[in-house]
Amino acid sequence: MSLHTIQELLSKQRLVEEMVNKQAMPRHDLVESMVQKQHLIELRDLLARLDLPAIALILDELSPEELFLVWGQIDDERVDDLLDEVSDTTRDTLASRSSYLGSACVVNAFELAQGRLSQTTIESVEDLEGIKPIWVDLVGSTKSDRRKIGHYFGLELPDPENLTDIESSARFYVEESSEIHLHSDFLLDREGDSRNVPVAFILFHNILFSVRGEELPVFRLQRLRARIQAGYVSDGMGMLLDLYAADAEYSADSLEEIYASLGVVGKKVLSETMSDKEAAKTLSDIAEEEDLNGRIRRNVLDTRRALSFLMRRKLLSANQLEDAQQILRDIESLDGHTSFLFDKINFLMDATVGFININQNRVLYRLTILSVIFMPLNVIAGIGGMSEFSMMTKDIPWPVAYSIFSIGMLIVAWLTFVILRIFEKRGTRR
Repeated sequence: MSLHTIQELLSKQRLVEEMVNKQAMPRHDLVESMVQKQHLIELRDLLARLDLPAIALILDELSPEELFLVWGQIDDERVDDLLDEVSDTTRDTLASRSSYLGSACVVNAFELAQGRLSQTTIESVEDLEGIKPIWVDLVGSTKSDRRKIGHYFGLELPDPENLTDIESSARFYVEESSEIHLHSDFLLDREGDSRNVPVAFILFHNILFSVRGEELPVFRLQRLRARIQAGYVSDGMGMLLDLYAADAEYSADSLEEIYASLGVVGKKVLSETMSDKEAAKTLSDIAEEEDLNGRIRRNVLDTRRALSFLMRRKLLSANQLEDAQQILRDIESLDGHTSFLFDKINFLMDATVGFININQNRVLYRLTILSVIFMPLNVIAGIGGMSEFSMMTKDIPWPVAYSIFSIGMLIVAWLTFVILRIFEKRGTRR
C-alpha cells in the first residue's frame, strides 16, 4: 500500500511537470516549483511515518530515478541505519550517484612527493582519483562515508567504536585478502577529560587506513613531521610504526606532567597543617592523576600488544623490526615510571587521609575535654537540685545560696581543666 502511494505521488509529480512544460503561462518556474514542493512535502511526511524495514522494501522496488528522488526526502538521521536495511543493489545504485562525503567527516589522503608526505583533503570519492596515497585518515566518518571510501579501494572499513573486544584475535588479525587489521587505543590527555580513543587501522596494498571518531594530538604531530622532514616515512607500515612511536612519546610527556602535578600536591600534603576543604581538593587532584596514570598504562600495554602481533606474524622488514624493538624498549621504561607513580599516588593518598583523621581526632579531643569538664558539674548540679540542698540552705536567701553554688561549679570546672592540661603536658613530654 505504501509503495503504491509513493508511486502515485511520483507519477502525479511527473504528470504535472509535463503539463506545465507544455503550456505557456506566466511565472512558469514559480508554478512548477510550488507543485514540486507540495508533492515532496507529502512524500516526506509519508516516509516519516514508516519504519526502516518498510522504507527499505519500497526503495528496493523503485527505478533509479525514483530511488534518488525518494532518497532525498529521507531524514538524515535515518540514512545510516537505512543503508543497512536496503539490498546490495540499491546500496550500489545510491553510491554510484552520491559520491560526496558527509559534512562532519574529515578525510585526508597522504602520498609521497619528493620524500615528503603531500596532504590532499578528500570531499568526495572523485578526489581520490589520480593520487597514490600511502595513508588515508578518516575522522568522524559515518557508515555511509566508510562504505564509499572502502568501496573505492575494495575493502570494508570498520567503526572503531564497535571494536571493543579484549581478545587479541578480535583486535589484531590478518584477512585472507592480506588485509592487516589492528584496533588500538590512543591517549587523549585533556585537562579534566583524559581518555583513551579507539582507532582502527587497516593495512591493504601497502596503504594505511586509520579510522577514528575525533582528532588526536599524535596524528596531528605525525602529519606535521612527515610533511616537513624528507624521508620520514616510505610506506604504510612505516607510517603505522611511527604513529605507535609517537604515541609512546606522547605517553611519556603525559607522565612528566603527572610528575609535576604530584610535586605540587606533595608540597601541600607534606605541610604541617591542612584543612578538610584543602584535603578534599587534594584528594580530587590525586584521583585525577591516578586515573590518567592508569590510562597511560593501558595505552602503552595496548601498543605493546599491537607491536608484538606485527613481530610474531613476521610482517616487518629488518629495519622496521629494529624500530619496533626500540619502541618496545621505550614502553618498558614507561612501565617502571607508571609503577613508581602508582606508589607515590598511594603514599600521597594515605597522607591526605591521615590529615583528615588528625583533624577529626582534634574535634573529638575538644568534645572529650568538654564532656570531662562538665561531668563533675552534672553531678554537682544533680545534688543541687535535691530537696536536701534546699533544706540545708533554708536560712540563707536563695539568691545568695545559688550564687555561691554557681561560683563553686565554675571553680570545679576550672580545676578540672587545669588538671587535664597538666596531664596533657606530661603525656607530650613522654
